[in-house]
Amino acid sequence: MASDDDGRQHDQGEPDTEGPEVRTGQGSTKLTREEFARRFRQRFHDPAFEGVAYEVEQVLDVAWTAYHEYRKSPRTRKAGPGFADPDFELPVEWLAARDAIHAAQREHDDPTLPSRLLLVCGAARSDETCPGEMSKTWRLAQLAREAAESADVIVDVLDLSHLTSAYSRFILPCKACVSTAMPLCHWPCSCYPNHAMGQVQDWMNQIYPRWVAAHGVLIVTPVYWYQAPSVLKLMMDRLVCADGGNPDPTSTQGKDPRRAKRLELAGWHYPRHLADRAFGVVVHGDTEGADVLRRSLEDWLTDMHLVPAGRSASLDRYVGYYEPYATSHDALDRDTAFHEEVRNVARALVRQVWLQRAGREEPDAALADPRPK
Repeated sequence: MASDDDGRQHDQGEPDTEGPEVRTGQGSTKLTREEFARRFRQRFHDPAFEGVAYEVEQVLDVAWTAYHEYRKSPRTRKAGPGFADPDFELPVEWLAARDAIHAAQREHDDPTLPSRLLLVCGAARSDETCPGEMSKTWRLAQLAREAAESADVIVDVLDLSHLTSAYSRFILPCKACVSTAMPLCHWPCSCYPNHAMGQVQDWMNQIYPRWVAAHGVLIVTPVYWYQAPSVLKLMMDRLVCADGGNPDPTSTQGKDPRRAKRLELAGWHYPRHLADRAFGVVVHGDTEGADVLRRSLEDWLTDMHLVPAGRSASLDRYVGYYEPYATSHDALDRDTAFHEEVRNVARALVRQVWLQRAGREEPDAALADPRPK
């Protein structure tokens, strides 16, 4: 018997050679028992754990067994009706995330419910951790929130600084399954949690439904080293499954790369799971890069078939240009025109959502894409 990427056992038998070659040989990352134990014990560095050292060693033994046997998804149930293989065992966490996404889609589609915006605060800084001061991005996001809420829109604030300031809050990195074959990238992501590897507490299963429920998305973010902050980029990468991701992991028998390649080459329909939601973008910096990041975010969102909310909903500005960081909040206080521009981004986005929910179609809505992804 051998174990696949989901840790399930299968008969080796004759190798499956149908379809494109699956290239392997990058090198093993398997740990020895000693190295595994060293890394595991680092979680209990605090001397307070010395009183339960025996119990920690017992937990270590269990964790090692789970790792050695690669028990990625120890709790599963049959997929059931609606899947290509109803008898295939799927992780209960994935099924729960799928149910939450379906509930969010029903909420999104209900015309009797108020319009809903997802407001993403993309800064890592927070006064709840090392920097000791709130981010300017947070303040700008509050201006946008207040403007949208004054129009009787529900605003769901997603503060990505919780990745730096909240206990056990993580967005784990994308593993790039899509680069092997699009159908290997499942919607929602099935790479996590991975209990064998200790890759748990991933936030994305809660974030996916928040994107789905939203009629509009507003991203407010700073520039970090000419790029998106890592907390924002982690989320962006993990949203790749929203753009062409496979909603049926049984069709690839979990993470079977060869099956996924065959499925893609047979003709993949690239479902756009977040299509037609409106968006706005606010990017701010202190010296360079705000315009580049703003365009990058807009390209990313339009590639996923979200709809720009117009010229006023696209904004990049500099705060305290080449001035000391220590007084950058003071510089933001003075720039009241920027405050109003941020409010206008929210107002334009709200108006775009209203128009779309009233039935307005974009000019290119009926056009066929001559170069589908």
